[in-house]
Amino acid sequence: MTDRPARTADPRDVKPTRLSPADLLLLGLSPLRTRPMRAVLSALGISIGIATLVVVTGIPASSRAALMEEFAALGTNLLRAEAATGTNNEAASLPPESVTMVSRIGPASDVSAVANTHAVVRRSDQIPDSETSGLTVLATKLNLLQTLNGRVRTGTFFTDVTEKFPTVVLGDVAATRLGVTAPDTQVRINDRWFTVIGILAPLPLAPEIERSALVGWEAARDIGFDQRPTVLYLRSQEASIDDVRAVLPQTVFPQQPSQVRVSRPSDALTAKRLTETTFSALMLGLAGVALLVGGIGVANTMVISVLERKREIGLRRALGAHRGQIRTQFLTESVVLCLLGGVAGVLLGLAGTAGYAYFHRWPAVIPLEMVLAGLGAAVVTGVVAGVYPAVRASRLTPTEALAAP
Repeated sequence: MTDRPARTADPRDVKPTRLSPADLLLLGLSPLRTRPMRAVLSALGISIGIATLVVVTGIPASSRAALMEEFAALGTNLLRAEAATGTNNEAASLPPESVTMVSRIGPASDVSAVANTHAVVRRSDQIPDSETSGLTVLATKLNLLQTLNGRVRTGTFFTDVTEKFPTVVLGDVAATRLGVTAPDTQVRINDRWFTVIGILAPLPLAPEIERSALVGWEAARDIGFDQRPTVLYLRSQEASIDDVRAVLPQTVFPQQPSQVRVSRPSDALTAKRLTETTFSALMLGLAGVALLVGGIGVANTMVISVLERKREIGLRRALGAHRGQIRTQFLTESVVLCLLGGVAGVLLGLAGTAGYAYFHRWPAVIPLEMVLAGLGAAVVTGVVAGVYPAVRASRLTPTEALAAP
């Protein structure tokens, strides 16, 4: 019986070993253990980019939520009709009966008016006539706050009695500029003293009221008021607001409807927030640039890591690791590094958005989709940044890697 030669193993029969997800995660976390400072600095660019991404989406979302709350309180069914500016840049006035005429419009629920008295308000009679603080003295109807859904911050508004006496209600901005913080303070309007009986809360849909000193319609006669309104405020049924807007100029001033400008204050407020959205788009571009710079930084770190760890790569190849495992190792390290930077950036962005919203007294709104998009962007950045270093590491032969200095 002849002895058969032993069968040599065919390399193709040897099944390659597979790295478990836990092993890949440990390999990916190895840079944090061995070179923590380099890892932190590499992930910093990713963190800044993701934080910017979260902030520039969270702040507009919080602002939009605050806007919706303002609309819910103030309403979007408010119309403003005012006299057009004359040929000599002098503000024209509306007919005295315009308030009564507009109140006859069917869908109109509340109609009020103010009128520019062309008077000057000052805190003291020692202030020169040339200094007006940019404030306007307006005669007002009693139902102004009801029409504007406004409220008095401190004190009271006019009544049937107080509107006939030299009393004044200050807008929020006007009170600040005059240095008035509480009622029972006197201010001087033209050459007469008026007693402050109230200070209004902010009115976002009527900023001109915030910058004004309001006097009663009857009391305004003593400072030269001609009883002709300059601005009308109208509340209408939401479904009919476009129809009311169309007929309002002819109703206010039948003889010269072209002299009446009708606007919707909520549209102006929405346009203002749209400019903030445009600014946010610019910031999103900057966030993209920050992510690009951060990705380049991670790629640079991974390339340097490949050069420094040639002996480790050669040893692993000599012990049986194939090219795919080397690629996976370095790609995992890059993704883990960017993902940790992304998590830190999300947390930083959440804190920044919450702090900004708290400072402005807005509800803090964090779009979940943008948080997930930020983490996804970090992973994608890690993959893109790690592809070239991973491929470069996998192409090193064991002899070349072990012979490296």
